[in-house]
Amino acid sequence: MVKALENEGVEYIFGLPGEEIRDLMVALKDSPIELIITRHEQGAAFMADVYGRLTGKAGVCLATLGPGATNLLTGVSDAHLDYSPLVAITGQGHLSNLYKEAHQIINVVEMFSPVTKWSERVTDPSTIPEMVRKAFKLSEMEKPGATHIELSENIAQMELPKEKMPLKKTILRRPAPEPEALAQAIEMIKKAKRPLILTGNGAIRKRSSQRLRDLVEKTKIPVVSTFMGKGAVSDKEKESLLTIGLGANKEIFEVFKDADLVITVGYDIAEYGPNRWNPDNHLKLIHIDFTPSEVYEQYIPDVELVGDITLSLEGILAGVDQTFDFPKARAYRETIEAEWAAHDSIETITPVLILHTLRQVMDDKDIVISDVGAHKMWIGSKFSAYEPNTVLISNGFATMGIALPGAIGAKIACPDRRVISINGDGGFLMNVQEIETAKRLGLAFPVIIFNDSRYSLIEEKFRANNAVTDPLTFTNPDFEKLAEAFGIHASVVNTVEELKPTLEHAMNCETVCLVDIRIDLEANQHLFD
Repeated sequence: MVKALENEGVEYIFGLPGEEIRDLMVALKDSPIELIITRHEQGAAFMADVYGRLTGKAGVCLATLGPGATNLLTGVSDAHLDYSPLVAITGQGHLSNLYKEAHQIINVVEMFSPVTKWSERVTDPSTIPEMVRKAFKLSEMEKPGATHIELSENIAQMELPKEKMPLKKTILRRPAPEPEALAQAIEMIKKAKRPLILTGNGAIRKRSSQRLRDLVEKTKIPVVSTFMGKGAVSDKEKESLLTIGLGANKEIFEVFKDADLVITVGYDIAEYGPNRWNPDNHLKLIHIDFTPSEVYEQYIPDVELVGDITLSLEGILAGVDQTFDFPKARAYRETIEAEWAAHDSIETITPVLILHTLRQVMDDKDIVISDVGAHKMWIGSKFSAYEPNTVLISNGFATMGIALPGAIGAKIACPDRRVISINGDGGFLMNVQEIETAKRLGLAFPVIIFNDSRYSLIEEKFRANNAVTDPLTFTNPDFEKLAEAFGIHASVVNTVEELKPTLEHAMNCETVCLVDIRIDLEANQHLFD
């Protein structure tokens, strides 16, 4: 198993120890693969998830049977719906115990099946080379996702002939779009008066993003992104209309209404449903993605370019020569810029002010990992992204607790780039224990906490729907003392004047540092204005 993992180029495995994976862990002692011990299996999966998202190589996470495997499940599910390449390996008891009630035994393979591209149990050690190769091939091929292998303890103890070797890796060539469909798409774009591009998760792959930027520069077609498509086209460009999603200005829907063609690039319906931006199903659609479109009442493309997104965009680049002027989109961009200009005059600590200030002290290629909560909506809708894969938001599975372990995965994947973990106070405490992992590994990055002592997003959603409940508030620990207990630095921001210097200091801290920001308690109500 270890030789097969080495053959796949695995450098790190994130996981927790367990009796049933003892032999695998012993074998790793003589391997160049580094086993990174985490403090929770969910954290291990999140680290592998973000590592895979940033490198394009499957991140690997490891857990034992039973509760170890169930703890891993949330992070694996996140990779599955966010299309991150990930391979999960779990231990299991003796095969003879799988068919009866036994200590910690559940059907882990079946449990992982709905949230992976492939989940299987090793029943014959001679199949390990094939199974590992298949797990990585399926995980990394478009669209990427999670796979799972279960290794029982009695299988792990078996011997194989020395001549049994890992399988050779092969280069997988991506298919080109059908020429007839490409010609039809080009003709539709040429006839359009007000085309609009909607980018999603698939558009942030490096080569796809570059070709998309070339197309926008050549044609001046305005671009809207989902939260997970941020940065495919830089928000510095006049053609960028930022994002569509909760927290975005309602005028963006008017832009969609006025468009006569929407070109989706790497768009996943799970990110933001088309029933919201095409409710009456009036739009002409071109679907550009690695896979055919989902069957959806408000998403029936006129043309589907199925294949390598880069090749599809190159074909359109070669066939479309004119430039476009979309007045309503241009006016909306002016609204965005006016909003940016007003940020410096905000007098209370709002999420928008925090993000505006953070963007000022960051470089273009610094990486933000967003947790899930009200702050995610502000990051998705208001925070500018200048490069692909620099603002990572879980919006397929939308999992609280990802930002801190995700930042560890990001820092290991990109050690020469600065990483920022942004959390609500609810999600932060779900995986706070991974601060110890980060400190033990000698990593340095700021952990920013939006502190308002409540589950703000759910509270505001309830309020917007006139659903009266008891207050969704809670009591936070003293984050300064918590940081001291972990042996790291912490700062508390109570005033607007403290915000920028504190963030500048945190960005250059030589260890993990907490930044506890006490936000305006009424600020999140504006998400639903």
